[in-house]
Order: sequence, then C-alpha cells, then structure tokens
Amino acid sequence: MIVRELIQRSASWLADKGFDSARLEAELLLAHVLQTERLRLYVDADKPLQDAEVDSFRELLKRRARGEPSAYITRAKEFYGIAFEVTPEVLIPRPETELIVDRARTLKPARILDVGTGSGCIAVACAVRLPAAAVVATDISPAALAVAGRNAMGAGVSERVEFREGDLLEPIAENERFDLIVSNPPYVAPGAALPEVDLHEPHQALYAGADGLDILRRLIPAARSHLADGGTLLVEIGEDQAVAVLALARPHFAEAAVLPDLAGLPRLLVAS
Repeated sequence: MIVRELIQRSASWLADKGFDSARLEAELLLAHVLQTERLRLYVDADKPLQDAEVDSFRELLKRRARGEPSAYITRAKEFYGIAFEVTPEVLIPRPETELIVDRARTLKPARILDVGTGSGCIAVACAVRLPAAAVVATDISPAALAVAGRNAMGAGVSERVEFREGDLLEPIAENERFDLIVSNPPYVAPGAALPEVDLHEPHQALYAGADGLDILRRLIPAARSHLADGGTLLVEIGEDQAVAVLALARPHFAEAAVLPDLAGLPRLLVAS
C-alpha cells in the first residue's frame, strides 16, 4: 500500500465515524508513525509502506476512533508555531489561547507570570516571541511542570522560564511584581465539557466548581496584588462568563474588558 491510498482509506473511515477533520487526523497519525513532517506525506504520496508501518498506523487509528485525542496519541501539538509535547497530565493547547500571546506581544512586558502553566505553552511561547522577557510559571501539578520544563528546553528558552510548584500564586513571594500576569485557568462547569475532553483531559485543569468560576474568584484579586504599576492581567474565560468575570474584576481593577476570540466569542479578560 502507498501513502496516498492509506490516507484516503483512513480518512474515509474516520469521516464515516463522524470526524470533521478526518483527513488531517489521518495525516497526523501517519506522519507520527513514519517520524516525518505531515507535509512530507504529499511529497512521498506514492511511497510504498512496509507492513509494520501500516499495522502501527492502524493501531493508532483505532485509538483515535475510540475518542483518544490525536495530540495524546502522538504526544505533540503545535501552538503559536512551536512544537509542544503534550501528555494526559496537561491540557491540549488550543488556538483560542494564542490570543494571550498575541496581546502579550503588543504589551512587551519585562517580567511575565503564567499562572497554571500546564504544558507551558503560554509561558514558552511568550519567552520565544518576547526574547527580552523573563518568565515565571506556576502549576500545582508536578507532572505538568515536568512536561512544561521539557517544552521550555525544547524551545531553547529554559534559561528564561522559571517553573515553580504550587497552587495559583502561592509560590510567588509577597513582594514580587510582574508587568504581565497571564493564565488559562480551569473555568469549565461540570457537564459542560465535550465527552472526549471530559474522558481524556485532566479534570484538575478543566473544572472549577458549579459555575466554573471558583478559580477565577481566587485568581483575579490575588493577581492584582502582584502586578507592577501599569501592569496587565490577561485571563482566558468561558464564552458565557463575560458578565460574571467583569463583575469579579472591576472591584480590583480600574479598567476591565473582555475581548472576543477569532470566532467572535467572549474569550479574554484584559484588566489593568
């Protein structure tokens, strides 16, 4: 069997099972098996595949069909043009979270704090795109911090990203101040996550009480006390939380607004 044929058959099989991006899913899994770039598959479209390669690919395809996310199968996900390792101990980086890095780049902060760093995608992307910035990143999960540390090393920014273990801002000294504090915290209410997400991604990084706001109630006032003069807080929120989050932020910040994501949904709290 050649590369093109296997992709076509597999994409059709996944599409029949309801996968919206069936061809992309098949290409990602095959590229992983062949240890090559996805775009290379087009160059090698007529390349014959070994039986062992086909067998390995089919095993991964079955896992995907059962709902396991491709990023966990391949242990990789691109975020802000950077390759990240992901494991079931961390959330899978998502495109909407790139808004935080976009905004950070316009602010050009000297010191950044990433609260609840997970895979380290925000901290590492900020360090890569803002080479003059020093970054501190916290997480309550030692396993997540281990992944984030490897990602910082892989991106060549480990000397500028300091990881600290602890709950939210607990690892931050009382007198520490930052020009920018960023976070993609847990903000999902029970039952609101898609079944695939609920089954495979870490609940500690997803859920935050009955209304999804428990973490934000703690994070927002705590962040205010660790911002330097003129500093900014950027927090990703749920699309239905804008009114509630602004009510939490306005007692602590002179200015607070929620910006939309690329789909036009309320997504990013900006407070200063």
